[in-house]
Amino acid sequence: MFENIIKKQLNADAQESAGAEQAEAATAVTTTPVEVAAVETAHDDFDWSVDKRNVISYTPEEKEKYHDVYDKTFVQLNDGELINGLVVGLTKTDVVLNIGFKSDGLISLNEFRDLQGLKVGDEVEVMVVEKEDREGHLNLSRRQARITRAWEKIMEVHKTGEVVTGNVTSKTKGGLIVDVFGMETFLPGSQIDVKPVTDYDQFVGKTMEFKVVKINEVIKNAVVSHKALIESDIEAQRAEIMGKLEKGQVLEGTVKNITDFGAFMDLGGLDGLLYITDISWGRISHPAEVLKMDQKINVVVLDFDDEKKRISLGLKQLTPHPWDVLDENIAEGNVVKGKVVNIEDYGAFLEINPGVEGLVHVSEITWANTPINAKEFFKLGDEHEAKVVTLDKASRKMSLSIKQLSQDPWTDIEAKFAEGSKHLGLVKNITNYGVFVELAPGIGGMIHISDLSWLKRFNHPSEYTKVGQNIDVIIMGIDKENRKLQLGHKQLEEDPWNALQDTFAVGTLHEGTVSRRDDKGATIQLPYGLEGFAPNRHLAKEDGKSIAADETAQFMVIEFDRNEKRIVVSHTRIWEQGQIDAAEAVKKEAKVEAENTRKAVKNVQAKVEKATLGDLGVLADLKKKMDNGESASEPKSE
Repeated sequence: MFENIIKKQLNADAQESAGAEQAEAATAVTTTPVEVAAVETAHDDFDWSVDKRNVISYTPEEKEKYHDVYDKTFVQLNDGELINGLVVGLTKTDVVLNIGFKSDGLISLNEFRDLQGLKVGDEVEVMVVEKEDREGHLNLSRRQARITRAWEKIMEVHKTGEVVTGNVTSKTKGGLIVDVFGMETFLPGSQIDVKPVTDYDQFVGKTMEFKVVKINEVIKNAVVSHKALIESDIEAQRAEIMGKLEKGQVLEGTVKNITDFGAFMDLGGLDGLLYITDISWGRISHPAEVLKMDQKINVVVLDFDDEKKRISLGLKQLTPHPWDVLDENIAEGNVVKGKVVNIEDYGAFLEINPGVEGLVHVSEITWANTPINAKEFFKLGDEHEAKVVTLDKASRKMSLSIKQLSQDPWTDIEAKFAEGSKHLGLVKNITNYGVFVELAPGIGGMIHISDLSWLKRFNHPSEYTKVGQNIDVIIMGIDKENRKLQLGHKQLEEDPWNALQDTFAVGTLHEGTVSRRDDKGATIQLPYGLEGFAPNRHLAKEDGKSIAADETAQFMVIEFDRNEKRIVVSHTRIWEQGQIDAAEAVKKEAKVEAENTRKAVKNVQAKVEKATLGDLGVLADLKKKMDNGESASEPKSE
C-alpha cells in the first residue's frame, strides 16, 4: 500500500517536471522560428516509473528506508494509554499538548496546579482518554495519568512494605483522606495512632509517614496506616527492653490505663501489668484509690514471659512488709483499734495497720451464747477497738476479741437473773422452734414455741412476736456452763385450762367461727381465746352442706383434754342429737299412751266383774235388739 502511494507521488513529480520542459520548449519556439515537427503530447510518452530526479526504480534498502520514514509520520494511539506530550501552547484556561497525533490535545490548567512555572517546551506525561470524541477532539488527562502511575507505585510498595509519605488532605466519616503519590487513600481512625483518637481535625494538612496495609484492585482503593509504623517501632523497643529485663529490676513507668483488676504501665515502648493485689500492702477496692492516669511511678519486675511478652509488676514490693516491721504496741493482751475491711459469715477482719489485719470471730463478738450474724454487727469502714488474743508473726495471723473488753456477765448471773424472776427482754432472733431474747448485753435465752401461750398453738413464733419487739419473760432455768437461760412467757399467767374444764365440758354447746380449714378439718375459734378442732365429718350441716371458712355456727364439745391442751368439737353432733331426742320423745309419748290404755282396760275389767245379774239381763236384751236391727233409742224411750 505504502509502495503504491510512493509511486504515485513520484509520478506526480515526473509529470510536473515534464510539463516544465514543454513550457520551456514552447517559449523557445516563439522566440526562435524553426521548423516545427509534429510533437507528441505529454500523456502519450509519460513514463510513470520515472521521477523528477530521473530515477527509474529503488533498491530494496532504499524502499525500506522510505517506508520507515513514512511510518514514523503516523502515531498509533489506544484509549487509556500513557504517553509523553510536548507543551506547545498555554492559554488562560488550558494547556496545548502535542503528542504526535493528527491533532493537538487540550488539558485544563487545573490539572497542572502542582507544577509551578509550566512553560512551552516542557514535557509531561498524560493519558489518552479518547482519541476522538463526538466532536473529533483528542481528549487527554494529566490527572488520570498521575493516578495510574500512583496506583502502580502503591501496589509496588504494598508488596515490598516500603514506608511512604503522604499529605492528609481532609477528614471523612471514620477517618482521614491522605494524598499518596497524587492518589487519594483512606486512613481509618483506628489506624492513626496506638492510642484512641477522637479529634481528627488536628491531623488535617499534616505530612506523615504511612504503610499501605490493604488494596482493592477492582475499585483501585487503598488503605494506609500510621499506627503500623508506631507498632513496628514499639516492637523494636520491646525486643530491646525484653532482652535487658531481670526479675527484681526497678523500672520507671507511666500509668497508661486503669481497670478494676489493676493498672497497665508504659515502660517506654513495652506495657506491663500492675495487679491490684501488688499495689498496696493494705486492702484497696479499686486501683484508682492509689494511682492516677499518666502518673509516673517506680515499679519492680516480678515476672515476665518472653514468648507472650507479658510483664508482671509490683509497687508494694518496693517497701518492707508491714508484718516485718510490726509496731511494738501490737502484742497479745493489748487493746488495738482497726477498721473493718472485710466481713465473712464467720467473722470480720480489722486492719490495724496497712497490711496488718486481725480476725474477730463471731464467738468473740459478745458474751451471749445466741447466734450472731457478723454482717449485721459489722459495717465496712467502721472502726472498732479489740483485744489481741493471739499473735503469730511467722504465719502473719492475729485473732482479736471485742467481748473481752468487758467483764463476763455470766460470772454473777444468779444475782441479777435468778430463777423465777421476771424481766423485759428484746427479741433478737426467731427460729422455727423458738424466740431468742436478750435480757442484757451478753445475757439471753430462748422461749420455746410451746411456752408462748396457754391457749393458742402457733405454726411459727413469728405469728406471735417480731424481731425488735419487747417481750415479758420469766426465767425458768439457768445453764451457767453452756451460758443458756430457759425462758417462758405463758408462765407469767396461771394455766387457764384448769378453770375451763367445767366450762367446756363434753356435751356443752358454744358458738364458734371457722378460722382456717385443711384436708383433715377446721380450726374453730371459741370463746375465751381458745381454739378447737372439728374433723371434716363433724362440719356437715343438716341440709347436707359443710360449714365454710369464716362461718359462725354452734358447736358441741365432744372431747376435752387438759393435759394435751386439746378440744374437739362437732356441729353435726348437734342436729344429730336433736333427731335422737325427737325419736326418744316419740317413744316416750307412745309408752305413756300405752300405759294409759292399759290402765283404762284394767279399770273396765274391774267394773265388769262387779256387775249384777239384772244388769246382765238388760244387757242381753239390748244385744238382742241390736241383732234384730232395732235402734238403741227405742228402749230408752220406753
